[in-house]
Amino acid sequence: MRKLVCTILAIYAFSATYGQTKTIDELKAAQATKKDSIAAIQARVDALQGEIDALPGWKIGAFGTIGANISGFKNWYSQGTPNNSSGNIGATVNAFANLNKEKFFWRNSGNINLQWVKLDNKDDTTDSDSFEGTTDVFNIVSLYGYKLSEKFAISALGEYRTSIINNFNDPGYLDLGIGATWTPVTDMVVVIHPLNYNFVFADEDLAYESSTGAKILVDYTRQIGAVNFKTNFSTFQSYENSDLSNWTWINSFGYTLWKGIGLGFEFGLRDNKQESLANALAQTPVPTPAPTFDNVDNDIQSYWLFGLNYAF
Repeated sequence: MRKLVCTILAIYAFSATYGQTKTIDELKAAQATKKDSIAAIQARVDALQGEIDALPGWKIGAFGTIGANISGFKNWYSQGTPNNSSGNIGATVNAFANLNKEKFFWRNSGNINLQWVKLDNKDDTTDSDSFEGTTDVFNIVSLYGYKLSEKFAISALGEYRTSIINNFNDPGYLDLGIGATWTPVTDMVVVIHPLNYNFVFADEDLAYESSTGAKILVDYTRQIGAVNFKTNFSTFQSYENSDLSNWTWINSFGYTLWKGIGLGFEFGLRDNKQESLANALAQTPVPTPAPTFDNVDNDIQSYWLFGLNYAF
């Protein structure tokens, strides 16, 4: 009798385990089918969004990143400043307003990246207890084009770049020029303007000079599902002196997790020999020999910001 009972229990346990395994496999198979269906639906949604973006009329959008941290220490002797309060606050905003008509387009965009840092040493009464501006980027672009075809246009461009926390318009750069624009896809713009004047506004006349040259700008702004990203490369190549040329490349990414809130990352690179020379001339005391375009170190400038992101 005991053997019979044990045999029945063993058969029941095996059947239950087998049945459960079969159920799990069936559920996984059904889940895979659902995932394939979701991917197909998302592909159709993205295709429809592309058609919507291509329609004439205004398209307006923006996304930005906020990063912040603060800290305070008291009698923390293992570090050089045991009593201090510190903080880092940064914010970046990318916005655009584009008008697309049958015969012309008008594209406008702006990028702002601001960052403040504070390190207040409580044991030093002479240091600053305020947030000081560090990263300081302000850039606006306006591009008008008269269409020769669906992808090519005669265009005019205005671009202004400066800082706004410190040294507003010192330096400031204003590019005005005409040429051609190529729009290979809906969200990408390639501007080539061989007739361009680069106005430079600055107090330091020894380092900055306006000149004529060629302007090239490449911008790609796209939203795919929960991901927003923008890359913008802008360069001015002077016809008068290569030392007056410059370029800036800014990349922004945002990933939405919940109700417009997510994670964001931005980094930028810049090459500008005029700014390198102005920075060297501003040192106290001025280095010997005196800095010039021929002997100044022209290192690549860079910045990055990571933090919370909000998509408008």
